[in-house]
Amino acid sequence: MKQEAKVYFCSSQQGRDAVFAALAAKVDKLVDLLDFSTIEKRDKVAVKMHLGFQDGYQTVPVFFVRRIVRAIKRAGGWPFVTDNPTAVYNAVDRGYTQETCGCPIIPVSGVKDGYTRPVTVNYKGIDKLQMCGALLDADVLISLAHSKGHACPGYGGAIKNLALGGYSAKSRWEKIHGVEQKIPYWDSEKCSPEHAQALVEACPCQALRYDAEKHKLTLLMYACMNQNCMQCLETDKDVGCLQIMPEFFASFQELMAISTKKVLETFDEDKRFFLNFALQVTPHCDCMGMAQPCVIPEIGVLGSRDIVAVESATLDLIGRVGLIEQSIPPYFKHVNLDPNVSLHPFERLWGAMKNPYIVIRYSEQLGLGTSQYELIEILSPEETGRMEPPKQVYERQPSFY
Repeated sequence: MKQEAKVYFCSSQQGRDAVFAALAAKVDKLVDLLDFSTIEKRDKVAVKMHLGFQDGYQTVPVFFVRRIVRAIKRAGGWPFVTDNPTAVYNAVDRGYTQETCGCPIIPVSGVKDGYTRPVTVNYKGIDKLQMCGALLDADVLISLAHSKGHACPGYGGAIKNLALGGYSAKSRWEKIHGVEQKIPYWDSEKCSPEHAQALVEACPCQALRYDAEKHKLTLLMYACMNQNCMQCLETDKDVGCLQIMPEFFASFQELMAISTKKVLETFDEDKRFFLNFALQVTPHCDCMGMAQPCVIPEIGVLGSRDIVAVESATLDLIGRVGLIEQSIPPYFKHVNLDPNVSLHPFERLWGAMKNPYIVIRYSEQLGLGTSQYELIEILSPEETGRMEPPKQVYERQPSFY
């Protein structure tokens, strides 16, 4: 039997209307329990985040980034926040600056996305990916991930933060995001141009594109609601030129596990830390660059030294609280809300073939960690509800009046 990994959990619920019972105090305690003592003096500490794009503001709050950066400095490390060049360049629009974070913000792959090193993956015809140089320069890795939905694997958290965020744009968009296309799904000889156009028109998610000049039908896997929809396959039933299989979506998750493993291999095991912020959980990734309705109730923050365990615990907690049905955007055309069907909330949104646990299984097989965990709640509402609150003081710091 595998040994359980420790996952610390800070619930956003609190047992007292007092500072000591609130989320900030819990996260401070979580950081203490993760034990940054393995960070040596002068270690360069990469705080890997997704800083978002454009008008999105539901990323990890800079409030927590600053506190964690402060803890890294207390341990003797030299932290820097890092993400892709575009997100770093306009991070100020979402409140991330050197002043607010408390440390430099550095493009993970250089200002022109060219500071990278090739790593071999040999997966479905993809030989190499370009790993980002700033991660290779670091001695310690701290992943601060916003837990949310994702159109390709169903969910994006710590693994997605490294699997895509640890590589150059070309690797990310042309290889990892293109791996689903490596499995044939359309028979051009069986399909007439008229039928191809009918398939395009049948898809309510605009996941099918047809190029008449090249006679090529493209299935955009990220937009496909697969088992929640299947209107294209209904249109195709008498022709049989199109197929949608779990392997398409599983291949993306398997490559995510492989690319994450390559990143983690560059760090000593005792210098990896993973925090998931299950706050403002949206259906899409922060790459969308826009605010989105929150479709999962506020959960809290989870932390572990085991990436598989923290992802498993996060998904389990999301599964327990379920969807906020009234918050599901109307453009999600085929959400499966049948209570008699056992599905994770992200499967209900994105389709059962986008099972978010697939990447957990692959990662565990690759030795990245264990899905068996002990969930240790920090300052639970029950505990803080029994504690004697201090005298209420509203102005806790120097006042200007």
